[in-house]
Amino acid sequence: MRMFDIIAKKRDGGTLSREELAFAVNGFVAGEIPDYQMSALLMAIYLRGMTHQETAQLTDLMARSGDMVDLSAIQGVKVDKHSTGGVGDKTTLIIAPLAAACGVRIAKMSGRGLGHTGGTVDKIESVPGTRTDLSRQEFFDQVNRLGLAVIGQSGNLAPADKKIYALRDVTATISCVPLIASSIMSKKLAAGSDCILLDVKTGTGAFMKTLEGSLELAQAMVEIGRHNGRKVAALITDMDIPLGRAVGNSLEVAECVQVLRGQGPKDLTDLCLRLAGEMLALAGQGSPEACLEKARAALRDGSALRKMIEMFGAQGGDTSVLEDPSRFVLSPCRREIQAREEGFITAMDTEKVGIASVILGAGRLKKEDAIDYGAGILIHKKTGEAVRAGESLATFYTSDPALLAEAEEVYRSALTFGPKPPKLPPMVQARVTEAGVERF
Repeated sequence: MRMFDIIAKKRDGGTLSREELAFAVNGFVAGEIPDYQMSALLMAIYLRGMTHQETAQLTDLMARSGDMVDLSAIQGVKVDKHSTGGVGDKTTLIIAPLAAACGVRIAKMSGRGLGHTGGTVDKIESVPGTRTDLSRQEFFDQVNRLGLAVIGQSGNLAPADKKIYALRDVTATISCVPLIASSIMSKKLAAGSDCILLDVKTGTGAFMKTLEGSLELAQAMVEIGRHNGRKVAALITDMDIPLGRAVGNSLEVAECVQVLRGQGPKDLTDLCLRLAGEMLALAGQGSPEACLEKARAALRDGSALRKMIEMFGAQGGDTSVLEDPSRFVLSPCRREIQAREEGFITAMDTEKVGIASVILGAGRLKKEDAIDYGAGILIHKKTGEAVRAGESLATFYTSDPALLAEAEEVYRSALTFGPKPPKLPPMVQARVTEAGVERF
């Protein structure tokens, strides 16, 4: 078998066999196939696409290129969740305790933020003392004891994805649905959960900017799950507006506590309840509607908040900041961004809002950048809301006052004003399962 022939076959629109895909993936990881040949194959895939079966087989091979986590030591059904990323997207820290409080096992490995999107591990580490590097045995023991642990990705999960993604990043092959889907799902398959809920964002703050593109990606990932023996469902959720009011690590964790106390923003609360209900349904606890009611009950009775505090405490965190979020230390330099005109906010370029928070120090542009946990943006006015001149649109927090002017310029450029409120899209726009697409 030659890599040349595999490239030519895909270039000409052929369907690659599992053996051909294995030759390419395993050879590339082993260093036997050079970058230029793998780049040529990626471009051929970008231009010619892949069948669902090809994509599923590629994903499985990428997952098996490294460690495959065996969660059989954890009792019960294990459910994972993945978001395609957004601004203010702190849902994991709300829905994981909600689902665990209802009896589902959450053994979750999460990532760090990069670019305009935040990362769950960074948010967790904003609670002083919290460990995200548990050993495998500590991880298993905590999930068996509490039903919940969220840690950083460790070990050698899907090394093929890391190598292939690095090539895609410099060869203009990032925006290819089969390659995006296999990248996301290879890590999810390797992480070992029985069921996977996907939160696929759509809009200006999302990777997929259109509903149709988001649906295509969700369907590809659900098919990958079906071919590989995992129960997978996806919700298509709005990211044309930042989620909640907080953007930045400590600010977002404080907002998670507000939600679990029943005092959080409605958009964030409603979405998290819906996601938690879908996780419970995947785990076999009933219909999505019945499971939504279970999630609401766990919010009302405080059991989800207690589960969150238990998790942070078990991982070494200072839970006093969760019991009293005013104890979070925010960055010392503060600026109010005041409205210069009256009217309604008719649109927010959510990606620019995320970029403004990164400029303030809340995110990283390169993976080695340091995070300022107390930096970020507290949003006071969002799309659809009325604004008077002089009112505060947002509050900025940073440790470096020299960053404020640039962040303000980017933030203001994200906002569009008009005389009338816009029609807002639904927060959840569709559900994708093996049975098909249900639009809302």
